[in-house]
Amino acid sequence: MRRLLLYCILLVITSGPLYAQKVLSIKLDATINPATADFIHRAIEVAQKEKATCLLIHLNTPGGLLQSTRLIVSDILESPVPVVVYVSPGGAHAGSAGVFITMAAHIAAMAPGTNIGAAHPVTSQGEMDTIMSAKATNDAMAFIRSIAKKRERNANWAAQAVSNSVSLTETEALENNVINLIASNEQELLNKIDGKNVTVSSGTVTLQTQHATVQSLEMGWGEKMLNILSDPNVAYILFLLGLYGLIFEMYSPGAIFPGIIGGICMILALYTMHTLPVNYAGLALIVFGIILFLLEIKIVSHGLLAIGGVISLLLGSMMLIRTGGTSAVAGLSWTVIITAVGVTSLFFLFVVGMGLKAQRIKPVMGLEAMIGEIGQSLSELNPGGTVRMHGEIWKAFSAEGLIPEGKKVIVTGLLNLTLQVELYNESSA
Repeated sequence: MRRLLLYCILLVITSGPLYAQKVLSIKLDATINPATADFIHRAIEVAQKEKATCLLIHLNTPGGLLQSTRLIVSDILESPVPVVVYVSPGGAHAGSAGVFITMAAHIAAMAPGTNIGAAHPVTSQGEMDTIMSAKATNDAMAFIRSIAKKRERNANWAAQAVSNSVSLTETEALENNVINLIASNEQELLNKIDGKNVTVSSGTVTLQTQHATVQSLEMGWGEKMLNILSDPNVAYILFLLGLYGLIFEMYSPGAIFPGIIGGICMILALYTMHTLPVNYAGLALIVFGIILFLLEIKIVSHGLLAIGGVISLLLGSMMLIRTGGTSAVAGLSWTVIITAVGVTSLFFLFVVGMGLKAQRIKPVMGLEAMIGEIGQSLSELNPGGTVRMHGEIWKAFSAEGLIPEGKKVIVTGLLNLTLQVELYNESSA
């Protein structure tokens, strides 16, 4: 009886760790940017803290910033916890930066109906000059070759993915030693990798995933916000909205609301641009274009300043994201650029223009409305006297000498409730 009880206790003790294994799972369905890099870094730390058997990354990305990609790859290569990258669900794509991340994983897997590849570096508008293209391509090729060799994967194909933007389906990727396996779902993946030996920064570990519990980790609200703001199109729109709000506040002091919204949008835009490869010459051209629009409202240039503003705003928008080794998804959308330039042109030439013209319209109420009105002298003005204006009797004085009684006069000024008038010349009117 004692032996049986002892066997039961040993069975519980030895089987407990097996069934208590945990897999930390995250989903990365976005472009690669500083927010996603921070999220993966935090996920690795959480997996290590909770002693997870591995970190499972569900990956679906068109690409992103190369600098953020380098940070993620570095975290994966130095991770003390095995990292499994699973390109899923069906229809998902590990493009551009996603290729680097998949190749860096300790175990790389793909779901049926997915593909991987097209990692050629381009600029914000999809093109770069010959010298810059060669530099960026060679640098990216050396980077991905080193990753592939460390993980004993197909380095030649990895280089081709960068230089020629080649892509593979999941079956082709498995045949070409780009990934380790194909799995239809998460549980099948965990069953297939169970018992595999993986070398991490701290040594070799054996995965125990078949009966492991899967714990999901979501992005925090700050990471989600940064992920949205890391989109260059969002940063560009926020910057323009910030300019609109601040200009409204300058032309209508005390409105408060436009100034608050404009300030918030401007701060968010500048914070976002700090995380992006911004070309400050492009930023300066955008601001210069707005200044030209304002000058067009104030100065009669027959449209020359407005044309200059449109050209400056368009060129600045095209140049806003600095050229370099970033993927195409990091650039501004042409649809957003054209729409923003068109809306901004209409905004300043019509909305703000009409507002400023309204400010120059003659007042229709108050004492200032008397200027330019026509009345009749009730007494001789030499120079002081009285006049009838709008059925009311006003004190007045003549600014040009004697004005006889009963003559039409026109108001030219106002001083301490006394009208300054001149003789009204009907022929000149």
